[in-house]
Amino acid sequence: MPWQLLLEQVRYAGRYATPEEGERALRAVLTVLGGQLSDEESAELARLLPREAGQLVVAQPSLAEPLSAPAFVGAVAFRLAPTTSPQARWATSTVLALVAQHAGRPLTRRLLAKLPPGHAVLFGQSGFTPTAAAA
Repeated sequence: MPWQLLLEQVRYAGRYATPEEGERALRAVLTVLGGQLSDEESAELARLLPREAGQLVVAQPSLAEPLSAPAFVGAVAFRLAPTTSPQARWATSTVLALVAQHAGRPLTRRLLAKLPPGHAVLFGQSGFTPTAAAA
């Protein structure tokens, strides 16, 4: 998939007024997400995204401990400053739901199983529980 198509998907799903707003949200969320994943996970996800998006994910060093869902949204808010917490949550959910679509169910479930509770709803996976991932 081309980068421009992903940008259009983010713009449409997030109801952003301009392509630049959508791109800003996409870059912020993918940058924060990259720090939450192991090198193998980020490489696997990067292969499923446009090259530019994949580079944003793999360029981030993995954190020792993944952020909680509220801290994840806070990190996105910091990157999108000045913004409100609801706007950052909207951006996060918009981008991560599209990431989940492109990643597919098996990879999304593996990622969610390794992230702290609360991330599933950000990925548009409200029914996810760690035990459901094993099923």
